[in-house]
Amino acid sequence: MEAFNNLMYGFGIALEPINILYVFAGVFAGTVIGMLPGLGPISALALMIPLTFGMEPSSGLILMAGVYYGAIFGGSTSSILLNAPGVAGTVATSFDGYPLAKQGQAGKALAIAAYASFIGGTVSIIFLMLVAPLLGRVAVSFGPAEYFSLMVLGLTAVVSLSDKSLVKGLIAAVVGVMISIMGIDLQTGTERFTFGTAHLLDGIEFLVVALGIFALAEVFYMLLKGGGGKEQPRNAIGSLKLSKQEIRQIAPPVGRSSILGFFTGVLPGAGATIGSFLGYSMEKRLAKDGDTFGKGNIKGVAAPESANNAACTGSFVPLLTLGVPGSGSTAVLLGALLVMGVSPGPAMLVDRPDVFWGVVASMYLGNIFLLVLNLPLIPLIAKILDLPRPLLLALILIFCMIGVYGMSFSVFDLLLLLGFGLLGLGMRLFGFPAAPLILALILGDIMEESMRRALQISGGDWSIFIDKPISMWLLIIAALSLVLPLAKKVMVKARG
Repeated sequence: MEAFNNLMYGFGIALEPINILYVFAGVFAGTVIGMLPGLGPISALALMIPLTFGMEPSSGLILMAGVYYGAIFGGSTSSILLNAPGVAGTVATSFDGYPLAKQGQAGKALAIAAYASFIGGTVSIIFLMLVAPLLGRVAVSFGPAEYFSLMVLGLTAVVSLSDKSLVKGLIAAVVGVMISIMGIDLQTGTERFTFGTAHLLDGIEFLVVALGIFALAEVFYMLLKGGGGKEQPRNAIGSLKLSKQEIRQIAPPVGRSSILGFFTGVLPGAGATIGSFLGYSMEKRLAKDGDTFGKGNIKGVAAPESANNAACTGSFVPLLTLGVPGSGSTAVLLGALLVMGVSPGPAMLVDRPDVFWGVVASMYLGNIFLLVLNLPLIPLIAKILDLPRPLLLALILIFCMIGVYGMSFSVFDLLLLLGFGLLGLGMRLFGFPAAPLILALILGDIMEESMRRALQISGGDWSIFIDKPISMWLLIIAALSLVLPLAKKVMVKARG
């Protein structure tokens, strides 16, 4: 009853005309930014900070939160249509979304993404409303050892994301970890894998790798296969309607991934990207038709989209109740709150309930606005597939180059983009899965940092990872996720 009263108080703030306008403006700007490869929510949020000067803190955070989850919502568009993820959290969506688009079902893929995002966001808002203070305390119990074990569990997803060869999946994952640790070691100041160039001292941006491995590799592959001069078949958009059977197929994955995504987002450092990969790999393991994932399975679109939006909302739990940002985007939000004179933390629910509950209530409105904005625009947005193939390939190339160059204004990053594009082409030709590389790139740095902190705490005693119950069980689950698929293959061969 208390939560309901608090929510009504929040709606009293969110439904003020000026705040309704801020919600709409935020989600609209976020959606557009999410569709453009390379921009991402971090740069958009940074640009929004000056606009919030002079605003009420609740209104400023409502605007910026709308940009954040709007960008995650909109990022699926370029992932599905162009295989060029607009934001890191929508990389997993491209695994099945892009094949669906190539099969003439772009409209259906975009509609599923919109519905799944809406449900994932709504479910997570309910959880945020009911259990935010409790989950804030749970998140604190995760120390370096638990985070290391969680990252190891995430990396075992390479098994389910490696369609045919576990060895190739593991090789791709190792390459991803190697890329993630390039640059200066912040703890010792040692240069690692910089090859004597100052350009690599800060490491390699995730977006450079993702756009190269996926988007640019797709351009090269089409040109290599002689597809550069062919046009897409007309009516490639397909129907937006979902049959009752399709709704029944995606309902369980959406529900499971929404819950998984929210609890992943609650953990500082996890966020939407890891949530989407975990949701995708979980559904691939559970699905009877798991072998069709990566070939245009609608569940492969629904699961990551519901998970990434749920994780996006879940990341507000550590931000608002602990003052701990869980990602680069929420770090910018934390900075904006401090500029506005609001100190996030356990006392925020008492000291500034207008900010906390106003933002929670605004998310309900924002999710409705996103659905209303995106569904009618799907036929128009999907028209991009009707462009002549040479023009479409040129647009993908231009978007990738603008997105990468706009991050650091470095020509060297463009050369890296080309290099990763060729690497992605080679992986595609020789059957190496791209997903494990991307997942390892995301988790590698966090995993290494957590491992080293845990060993510093224990004085170099490795038993810290099994002495702590949460860490031990996470490692056991990770081991099982590796062993069980192998055992299943051995049993199948034995029966055959």
